[in-house]
Amino acid sequence: MSSFMAKPGLVPQAWYVIDATDQVVGRLAVQIANIIRGKHRPQFTPHQDTGEFVVVINAEKIKFTGNKWASQTYSTYSGYAGGLRTVTAADLRERHPERILEFAVKRMVPRGPLGRKQLLKLKVYAGSNHPHQAQQPKELKFS
Repeated sequence: MSSFMAKPGLVPQAWYVIDATDQVVGRLAVQIANIIRGKHRPQFTPHQDTGEFVVVINAEKIKFTGNKWASQTYSTYSGYAGGLRTVTAADLRERHPERILEFAVKRMVPRGPLGRKQLLKLKVYAGSNHPHQAQQPKELKFS
């Protein structure tokens, strides 16, 4: 008896739209990470990209539990002395609200070339409009 191994290009990839209004960041990020990795499908193969595309709208209306808007921080480092930049979640929501969800999902996919390829299938938009109507995305709802 042999195991199924997906081949590149043989697993069809669909598009999904998720409305992030009043969704908790971490719980939504887990669902998104599983879809873009393909873990929700029976054809999941760890070393192949079997995931599907996800379009997230209304990213500016996501929620955190507790006091994370003030306590959660995001850091970037340029590599130079004094190049560490730290910003709180509340400040990041004002400037780039879509990046909060992107950072959460990025930390849930594997590090390396496959994870970076899978992250390209995540499209996050702050408002309710997105330019992916031609792909005929299906709406996904999470309870």
